[in-house]
Amino acid sequence: MKNKITLTNCIILDGNENMKPKKNMSIVIENDLISYIGDKPESNDSEIIDLKGKYVLPGLINAHVHLPGNGKPSKRGGRNPDSVKRLMGNPIIYSVIKKMCAYYGKMELLSGTTTIRTVGGLGKIDSSIRDSVNSGKMIGPRMLVSDMAISVPGGHMAGVLAYSAGSPEECKSYVNKIAEGKPDLIKLMITGGVLDAKVKGEPGVLKMPLKYVEAACDEAHKLGFKVAAHTESTEGVLVALKGGVDTIEHGAMPNDEIISLYKEKGAADICTISPALPLATFPVEVTNSDELVQYNGKVVMDGIIEAAKECLANDIPVGLGTDTACPFVTHYNMWRELFLFHKYVKVSPSFALYSATLGNAEILGIENETGSVSVGKSADLFIANGNPLDDLSILSKPYMVVFKGKVMRNPKVKKNVEIEKNLDLAFARL
Repeated sequence: MKNKITLTNCIILDGNENMKPKKNMSIVIENDLISYIGDKPESNDSEIIDLKGKYVLPGLINAHVHLPGNGKPSKRGGRNPDSVKRLMGNPIIYSVIKKMCAYYGKMELLSGTTTIRTVGGLGKIDSSIRDSVNSGKMIGPRMLVSDMAISVPGGHMAGVLAYSAGSPEECKSYVNKIAEGKPDLIKLMITGGVLDAKVKGEPGVLKMPLKYVEAACDEAHKLGFKVAAHTESTEGVLVALKGGVDTIEHGAMPNDEIISLYKEKGAADICTISPALPLATFPVEVTNSDELVQYNGKVVMDGIIEAAKECLANDIPVGLGTDTACPFVTHYNMWRELFLFHKYVKVSPSFALYSATLGNAEILGIENETGSVSVGKSADLFIANGNPLDDLSILSKPYMVVFKGKVMRNPKVKKNVEIEKNLDLAFARL
Protein backbone atom coordinates (compact mmCIF):
# COMPACT_ATOMS: atom_id res chain seq x y z
CA MET A 1 0.00 0.00 0.00
CA LYS A 2 1.28 3.47 -0.92
CA ASN A 3 2.19 5.72 1.99
CA LYS A 4 1.04 8.77 0.02
CA ILE A 5 -2.66 9.50 -0.46
CA THR A 6 -4.29 12.21 -2.53
CA LEU A 7 -7.89 13.27 -1.91
CA THR A 8 -9.19 14.92 -5.08
CA ASN A 9 -12.34 16.78 -6.13
CA CYS A 10 -13.19 17.87 -2.61
CA ILE A 11 -14.65 20.96 -0.99
CA ILE A 12 -12.65 22.08 2.05
CA LEU A 13 -13.95 23.68 5.23
CA ASP A 14 -10.64 24.37 6.93
CA GLY A 15 -11.82 24.82 10.54
CA ASN A 16 -10.95 28.50 10.90
CA GLU A 17 -13.45 30.85 12.52
CA ASN A 18 -14.58 32.44 9.25
CA MET A 19 -14.27 29.31 7.10
CA LYS A 20 -15.89 29.25 3.70
CA PRO A 21 -16.10 26.31 1.28
CA LYS A 22 -13.07 25.99 -1.02
CA LYS A 23 -14.15 24.05 -4.09
CA ASN A 24 -12.28 21.75 -6.49
CA MET A 25 -9.41 21.15 -4.08
CA SER A 26 -6.90 18.35 -3.56
CA ILE A 27 -5.22 17.26 -0.33
CA VAL A 28 -2.03 15.20 -0.27
CA ILE A 29 -1.27 13.13 2.81
CA GLU A 30 2.26 11.82 3.46
CA ASN A 31 3.53 10.06 6.58
CA ASP A 32 0.30 10.84 8.46
CA LEU A 33 0.58 14.57 7.76
CA ILE A 34 -1.02 16.92 5.27
CA SER A 35 1.75 17.86 2.83
CA TYR A 36 -0.17 19.81 0.20
CA ILE A 37 -3.48 21.61 -0.26
CA GLY A 38 -4.37 23.18 -3.59
CA ASP A 39 -6.27 22.96 -6.82
CA LYS A 40 -3.80 20.40 -8.20
CA PRO A 41 -1.73 17.78 -6.35
CA GLU A 42 2.03 18.15 -6.57
CA SER A 43 2.46 14.66 -8.04
CA ASN A 44 0.51 11.57 -8.97
CA ASP A 45 2.72 8.96 -7.25
CA SER A 46 0.07 8.24 -4.66
CA GLU A 47 -3.17 6.43 -4.02
CA ILE A 48 -5.92 8.62 -5.47
CA ILE A 49 -9.28 8.91 -3.70
CA ASP A 50 -11.82 10.85 -5.75
CA LEU A 51 -14.29 12.42 -3.31
CA LYS A 52 -16.58 13.67 -6.10
CA GLY A 53 -17.47 16.96 -4.47
CA LYS A 54 -17.76 15.82 -0.87
CA TYR A 55 -16.83 18.13 2.00
CA VAL A 56 -13.58 17.74 3.92
CA LEU A 57 -13.33 19.32 7.36
CA PRO A 58 -11.14 18.76 10.42
CA GLY A 59 -11.92 15.78 12.60
CA LEU A 60 -14.11 16.88 15.49
CA ILE A 61 -12.66 17.36 18.97
CA ASN A 62 -14.76 16.37 21.98
CA ALA A 63 -13.40 18.24 24.99
CA HIS A 64 -15.43 16.48 27.70
CA VAL A 65 -15.79 12.69 27.70
CA HIS A 66 -16.15 9.91 30.27
CA LEU A 67 -15.33 6.57 28.65
CA PRO A 68 -16.96 4.20 31.20
CA GLY A 69 -20.55 4.40 29.98
CA ASN A 70 -22.71 4.61 26.88
CA GLY A 71 -25.41 7.13 27.78
CA LYS A 72 -28.14 4.59 28.39
CA PRO A 73 -30.40 6.03 31.10
CA SER A 74 -30.74 4.04 34.29
CA LYS A 75 -32.46 4.44 37.62
CA ARG A 76 -30.90 6.81 40.14
CA GLY A 77 -28.64 5.41 42.79
CA GLY A 78 -26.50 3.28 40.50
CA ARG A 79 -23.20 4.94 41.40
CA ASN A 80 -21.94 2.81 44.28
CA PRO A 81 -18.28 3.32 45.29
CA ASP A 82 -18.11 -0.08 46.99
CA SER A 83 -19.36 -1.94 43.93
CA VAL A 84 -16.98 0.00 41.69
CA LYS A 85 -14.08 -0.91 43.99
CA ARG A 86 -15.01 -4.61 43.89
CA LEU A 87 -15.36 -4.62 40.12
CA MET A 88 -12.05 -2.85 39.57
CA GLY A 89 -10.35 -5.29 41.94
CA ASN A 90 -11.39 -8.30 39.87
CA PRO A 91 -8.78 -8.84 37.09
CA ILE A 92 -11.26 -10.44 34.70
CA ILE A 93 -13.89 -7.73 35.14
CA TYR A 94 -11.19 -5.06 34.97
CA SER A 95 -10.15 -6.43 31.57
CA VAL A 96 -13.76 -6.36 30.39
CA ILE A 97 -14.17 -2.74 31.56
CA LYS A 98 -11.00 -1.72 29.76
CA LYS A 99 -12.18 -3.35 26.53
CA MET A 100 -15.52 -1.59 26.89
CA CYS A 101 -13.83 1.79 27.32
CA ALA A 102 -11.57 1.12 24.32
CA TYR A 103 -14.66 0.20 22.29
CA TYR A 104 -16.30 3.50 23.20
CA GLY A 105 -13.12 5.37 22.24
CA LYS A 106 -13.18 3.67 18.84
CA MET A 107 -16.86 4.63 18.53
CA GLU A 108 -15.90 8.29 18.99
CA LEU A 109 -13.36 7.95 16.17
CA LEU A 110 -15.72 6.19 13.77
CA SER A 111 -18.31 8.92 14.32
CA GLY A 112 -15.81 11.53 13.13
CA THR A 113 -14.40 12.67 16.47
CA THR A 114 -10.67 12.23 16.00
CA THR A 115 -9.63 13.73 19.36
CA ILE A 116 -11.19 13.29 22.79
CA ARG A 117 -10.37 14.70 26.20
CA THR A 118 -11.38 12.42 29.06
CA VAL A 119 -12.20 14.14 32.34
CA GLY A 120 -12.78 11.42 34.89
CA GLY A 121 -12.24 7.71 34.37
CA LEU A 122 -11.67 4.47 36.23
CA GLY A 123 -8.18 4.00 37.65
CA LYS A 124 -5.54 4.34 34.96
CA ILE A 125 -7.64 2.77 32.22
CA ASP A 126 -7.83 5.91 30.08
CA SER A 127 -4.07 6.49 30.01
CA SER A 128 -3.51 2.80 29.30
CA ILE A 129 -5.87 2.95 26.29
CA ARG A 130 -4.23 6.18 25.12
CA ASP A 131 -0.81 4.54 25.21
CA SER A 132 -2.09 1.49 23.32
CA VAL A 133 -3.64 3.70 20.65
CA ASN A 134 -0.43 5.72 20.32
CA SER A 135 1.64 2.54 19.94
CA GLY A 136 -0.70 1.11 17.31
CA LYS A 137 -1.99 -1.75 19.46
CA MET A 138 -5.55 -0.35 19.49
CA ILE A 139 -7.68 1.68 17.13
CA GLY A 140 -8.91 4.87 18.71
CA PRO A 141 -8.79 8.66 18.57
CA ARG A 142 -6.13 11.00 19.85
CA MET A 143 -6.66 11.07 23.59
CA LEU A 144 -5.92 13.67 26.24
CA VAL A 145 -6.69 12.00 29.55
CA SER A 146 -7.08 12.85 33.22
CA ASP A 147 -7.60 9.30 34.54
CA MET A 148 -9.27 9.54 37.98
CA ALA A 149 -10.50 12.97 39.08
CA ILE A 150 -10.25 14.46 42.60
CA SER A 151 -13.38 15.04 44.68
CA VAL A 152 -14.13 15.28 48.40
CA PRO A 153 -16.06 13.04 50.83
CA GLY A 154 -19.67 13.12 49.66
CA GLY A 155 -18.64 15.04 46.54
CA HIS A 156 -19.43 14.49 42.89
CA MET A 157 -18.34 11.02 41.71
CA ALA A 158 -16.31 10.45 44.90
CA GLY A 159 -15.16 6.84 45.01
CA VAL A 160 -16.42 6.18 41.47
CA LEU A 161 -14.56 8.32 38.94
CA ALA A 162 -12.75 10.42 41.54
CA TYR A 163 -10.57 10.07 44.62
CA SER A 164 -11.96 11.55 47.83
CA ALA A 165 -9.61 14.13 49.36
CA GLY A 166 -10.18 15.31 52.93
CA SER A 167 -7.58 18.08 53.10
CA PRO A 168 -5.37 20.32 50.92
CA GLU A 169 -2.49 17.93 51.60
CA GLU A 170 -4.54 14.98 50.33
CA CYS A 171 -5.40 16.97 47.20
CA LYS A 172 -1.68 17.39 46.51
CA SER A 173 -1.07 13.73 47.24
CA TYR A 174 -3.76 12.63 44.79
CA VAL A 175 -2.39 14.94 42.09
CA ASN A 176 0.93 13.14 42.43
CA LYS A 177 -0.76 9.73 42.48
CA ILE A 178 -2.63 10.53 39.27
CA ALA A 179 0.58 11.88 37.74
CA GLU A 180 2.09 8.38 37.97
CA GLY A 181 -0.06 7.36 34.98
CA LYS A 182 1.35 10.28 32.98
CA PRO A 183 -2.01 11.95 32.30
CA ASP A 184 -2.46 15.03 30.15
CA LEU A 185 -4.46 17.05 32.68
CA ILE A 186 -5.91 16.96 36.20
CA LYS A 187 -9.67 17.04 36.84
CA LEU A 188 -11.35 18.43 39.98
CA MET A 189 -14.97 17.88 41.05
CA ILE A 190 -15.64 21.20 42.78
CA THR A 191 -19.43 21.17 42.96
CA GLY A 192 -22.17 18.60 42.95
CA GLY A 193 -24.26 17.90 39.86
CA VAL A 194 -27.92 17.72 38.91
CA LEU A 195 -28.30 14.12 40.02
CA ASP A 196 -26.55 14.85 43.35
CA ALA A 197 -28.88 17.69 44.33
CA LYS A 198 -31.19 17.22 47.32
CA VAL A 199 -32.97 20.59 47.18
CA LYS A 200 -35.01 22.15 44.40
CA GLY A 201 -33.16 25.10 42.91
CA GLU A 202 -29.78 24.16 44.39
CA PRO A 203 -27.88 22.01 41.89
CA GLY A 204 -24.12 22.37 41.81
CA VAL A 205 -23.70 22.85 45.56
CA LEU A 206 -20.13 23.80 46.40
CA LYS A 207 -18.29 20.76 47.79
CA MET A 208 -14.57 21.50 47.47
CA PRO A 209 -13.22 24.40 49.60
CA LEU A 210 -11.04 27.07 48.01
CA LYS A 211 -7.93 25.92 49.90
CA TYR A 212 -8.32 22.43 48.41
CA VAL A 213 -8.65 23.86 44.90
CA GLU A 214 -5.59 26.08 45.38
CA ALA A 215 -3.51 23.17 46.67
CA ALA A 216 -4.49 20.88 43.79
CA CYS A 217 -3.94 23.57 41.14
CA ASP A 218 -0.58 24.63 42.58
CA GLU A 219 0.67 21.05 42.59
CA ALA A 220 -0.72 20.28 39.13
CA HIS A 221 0.75 23.41 37.59
CA LYS A 222 4.07 22.69 39.26
CA LEU A 223 4.07 19.32 37.49
CA GLY A 224 3.10 20.88 34.16
CA PHE A 225 -0.58 19.86 34.05
CA LYS A 226 -3.58 22.03 33.28
CA VAL A 227 -6.61 21.67 35.55
CA ALA A 228 -10.22 21.17 34.49
CA ALA A 229 -13.03 21.66 37.00
CA HIS A 230 -16.58 20.31 37.19
CA THR A 231 -18.61 23.36 38.26
CA GLU A 232 -22.40 23.80 38.02
CA SER A 233 -23.08 26.84 40.22
CA THR A 234 -22.00 30.46 40.30
CA GLU A 235 -20.35 29.95 43.69
CA GLY A 236 -18.49 26.92 42.35
CA VAL A 237 -17.21 28.79 39.30
CA LEU A 238 -15.92 31.60 41.52
CA VAL A 239 -14.04 29.18 43.76
CA ALA A 240 -12.65 27.32 40.76
CA LEU A 241 -11.34 30.44 39.05
CA LYS A 242 -9.94 31.92 42.28
CA GLY A 243 -8.21 28.60 42.92
CA GLY A 244 -6.46 28.65 39.56
CA VAL A 245 -8.25 26.14 37.30
CA ASP A 246 -7.67 26.41 33.56
CA THR A 247 -11.05 25.30 32.23
CA ILE A 248 -14.52 25.52 33.70
CA GLU A 249 -16.48 22.43 32.68
CA HIS A 250 -20.22 23.07 32.23
CA GLY A 251 -20.42 26.51 33.84
CA ALA A 252 -23.17 28.47 35.59
CA MET A 253 -24.87 31.86 35.62
CA PRO A 254 -22.01 34.36 35.34
CA ASN A 255 -21.55 37.72 37.02
CA ASP A 256 -19.05 40.56 36.61
CA GLU A 257 -16.57 39.01 39.04
CA ILE A 258 -16.60 35.71 37.14
CA ILE A 259 -15.97 37.44 33.81
CA SER A 260 -13.14 39.43 35.34
CA LEU A 261 -11.58 36.28 36.81
CA TYR A 262 -11.82 34.42 33.49
CA LYS A 263 -9.79 37.20 31.88
CA GLU A 264 -7.34 37.55 34.76
CA LYS A 265 -6.62 33.81 34.92
CA GLY A 266 -6.70 33.16 31.17
CA ALA A 267 -9.27 30.41 31.70
CA ALA A 268 -11.71 28.95 29.18
CA ASP A 269 -15.28 27.68 29.35
CA ILE A 270 -16.25 24.22 28.10
CA CYS A 271 -19.90 24.26 27.09
CA THR A 272 -21.84 20.99 27.58
CA ILE A 273 -25.52 21.41 26.74
CA SER A 274 -26.03 17.76 25.72
CA PRO A 275 -26.41 16.25 29.23
CA ALA A 276 -28.62 19.07 30.53
CA LEU A 277 -31.18 19.01 27.72
CA PRO A 278 -32.72 15.57 28.48
CA LEU A 279 -32.86 16.13 32.24
CA ALA A 280 -34.42 19.57 31.78
CA THR A 281 -36.88 18.88 28.96
CA PHE A 282 -37.70 15.17 28.68
CA PRO A 283 -40.68 13.70 30.58
CA VAL A 284 -39.53 12.32 33.94
CA GLU A 285 -40.75 8.84 33.05
CA VAL A 286 -38.37 8.84 30.06
CA THR A 287 -35.34 9.93 32.10
CA ASN A 288 -36.20 7.70 35.09
CA SER A 289 -36.01 10.80 37.28
CA ASP A 290 -38.43 13.14 39.05
CA GLU A 291 -39.56 16.76 39.23
CA LEU A 292 -36.55 17.70 41.38
CA VAL A 293 -34.11 16.49 38.73
CA GLN A 294 -36.08 18.14 35.94
CA TYR A 295 -36.22 21.50 37.74
CA ASN A 296 -32.53 21.46 38.64
CA GLY A 297 -31.66 20.27 35.15
CA LYS A 298 -33.29 23.42 33.77
CA VAL A 299 -31.34 25.58 36.23
CA VAL A 300 -28.06 24.01 35.11
CA MET A 301 -28.95 24.13 31.43
CA ASP A 302 -29.77 27.84 31.62
CA GLY A 303 -26.52 28.46 33.46
CA ILE A 304 -24.43 26.58 30.88
CA ILE A 305 -26.00 28.53 28.03
CA GLU A 306 -25.69 31.95 29.68
CA ALA A 307 -22.08 31.23 30.68
CA ALA A 308 -21.19 30.45 27.08
CA LYS A 309 -22.98 33.55 25.78
CA GLU A 310 -21.31 35.90 28.26
CA CYS A 311 -17.88 34.37 27.73
CA LEU A 312 -18.14 34.79 23.97
CA ALA A 313 -19.39 38.37 24.40
CA ASN A 314 -16.26 39.08 26.45
CA ASP A 315 -13.76 37.31 24.14
CA ILE A 316 -13.27 34.43 26.56
CA PRO A 317 -12.60 31.12 24.75
CA VAL A 318 -15.49 28.65 24.72
CA GLY A 319 -14.97 25.02 23.78
CA LEU A 320 -17.42 22.16 23.28
CA GLY A 321 -17.84 18.77 24.90
CA THR A 322 -20.65 16.27 25.24
CA ASP A 323 -20.18 14.99 28.82
CA THR A 324 -20.64 11.45 27.56
CA ALA A 325 -21.77 9.15 29.25
CA CYS A 326 -24.49 11.08 31.06
CA PRO A 327 -28.05 9.88 30.40
CA PHE A 328 -28.92 10.13 26.68
CA VAL A 329 -25.40 11.31 25.80
CA THR A 330 -23.59 8.80 23.59
CA HIS A 331 -20.11 8.41 22.16
CA TYR A 332 -21.28 9.04 18.60
CA ASN A 333 -23.31 12.24 18.92
CA MET A 334 -20.78 15.07 19.07
CA TRP A 335 -22.71 16.65 16.20
CA ARG A 336 -25.65 17.20 18.56
CA GLU A 337 -23.54 19.41 20.82
CA LEU A 338 -22.68 21.61 17.83
CA PHE A 339 -26.37 21.80 16.94
CA LEU A 340 -27.37 22.76 20.50
CA PHE A 341 -24.56 25.33 20.70
CA HIS A 342 -25.83 26.87 17.46
CA LYS A 343 -29.48 26.87 18.57
CA TYR A 344 -29.17 27.99 22.19
CA VAL A 345 -26.02 30.13 22.27
CA LYS A 346 -27.06 31.71 18.94
CA VAL A 347 -23.78 31.21 17.07
CA SER A 348 -23.52 30.50 13.36
CA PRO A 349 -23.02 26.92 12.12
CA SER A 350 -19.52 27.89 10.99
CA PHE A 351 -18.64 29.17 14.47
CA ALA A 352 -20.05 26.01 16.04
CA LEU A 353 -17.87 23.92 13.72
CA TYR A 354 -14.84 26.11 14.47
CA SER A 355 -15.48 25.72 18.21
CA ALA A 356 -15.49 21.91 17.88
CA THR A 357 -12.31 21.85 15.81
CA LEU A 358 -9.66 24.59 15.85
CA GLY A 359 -11.25 26.41 18.79
CA ASN A 360 -11.12 23.31 20.95
CA ALA A 361 -7.59 22.55 19.74
CA GLU A 362 -6.43 26.00 20.84
CA ILE A 363 -8.00 25.65 24.28
CA LEU A 364 -6.42 22.21 24.73
CA GLY A 365 -3.01 23.36 23.45
CA ILE A 366 -2.86 21.04 20.44
CA GLU A 367 -3.53 23.59 17.69
CA ASN A 368 -0.11 22.96 16.11
CA GLU A 369 -0.96 19.28 15.75
CA THR A 370 -4.63 19.14 14.76
CA GLY A 371 -7.87 21.13 14.56
CA SER A 372 -7.69 22.49 11.02
CA VAL A 373 -7.12 21.32 7.47
CA SER A 374 -3.63 22.81 7.15
CA VAL A 375 -0.31 21.80 5.64
CA GLY A 376 1.96 20.27 8.28
CA LYS A 377 -0.83 19.17 10.59
CA SER A 378 -1.98 15.64 11.30
CA ALA A 379 -4.33 14.28 8.64
CA ASP A 380 -7.36 14.16 10.96
CA LEU A 381 -10.29 14.62 8.64
CA PHE A 382 -14.07 14.27 8.57
CA ILE A 383 -15.48 13.72 5.09
CA ALA A 384 -19.17 14.67 4.86
CA ASN A 385 -21.75 14.00 2.16
CA GLY A 386 -22.97 17.60 2.23
CA ASN A 387 -22.25 21.04 3.61
CA PRO A 388 -22.59 21.06 7.44
CA LEU A 389 -22.81 24.86 7.34
CA ASP A 390 -26.22 24.39 5.72
CA ASP A 391 -27.28 21.52 7.99
CA LEU A 392 -25.22 20.42 10.99
CA SER A 393 -27.08 17.09 11.14
CA ILE A 394 -25.03 16.04 8.10
CA LEU A 395 -22.30 15.38 10.67
CA SER A 396 -24.37 12.55 12.17
CA LYS A 397 -23.12 10.14 9.52
CA PRO A 398 -19.63 10.67 8.08
CA TYR A 399 -18.89 9.38 4.61
CA MET A 400 -15.28 8.76 5.58
CA VAL A 401 -12.95 9.44 8.50
CA VAL A 402 -9.19 9.92 8.23
CA PHE A 403 -7.04 9.84 11.36
CA LYS A 404 -3.29 10.39 11.17
CA GLY A 405 -3.51 9.44 7.51
CA LYS A 406 -5.37 6.17 8.10
CA VAL A 407 -8.49 6.07 5.92
CA MET A 408 -11.71 4.59 7.33
CA ARG A 409 -14.26 4.20 4.55
CA ASN A 410 -17.98 4.06 5.30
CA PRO A 411 -17.49 4.12 9.10
CA LYS A 412 -20.40 2.77 11.10
CA VAL A 413 -21.34 2.72 14.77
CA LYS A 414 -24.09 0.83 16.53
CA LYS A 415 -26.60 3.39 17.79
CA ASN A 416 -29.08 3.04 20.63
CA VAL A 417 -32.51 3.16 18.95
CA GLU A 418 -34.37 4.37 22.05
CA ILE A 419 -31.91 7.15 22.78
CA GLU A 420 -31.95 8.31 19.16
CA LYS A 421 -35.75 8.32 19.04
CA ASN A 422 -36.05 10.54 22.11
CA LEU A 423 -33.29 12.89 20.98
CA ASP A 424 -34.72 13.19 17.47
CA LEU A 425 -38.10 14.12 18.92
CA ALA A 426 -36.50 16.76 21.13
CA PHE A 427 -34.40 18.19 18.31
CA ALA A 428 -37.43 18.39 16.01
CA ARG A 429 -38.99 20.78 18.52
CA LEU A 430 -35.99 23.13 18.59
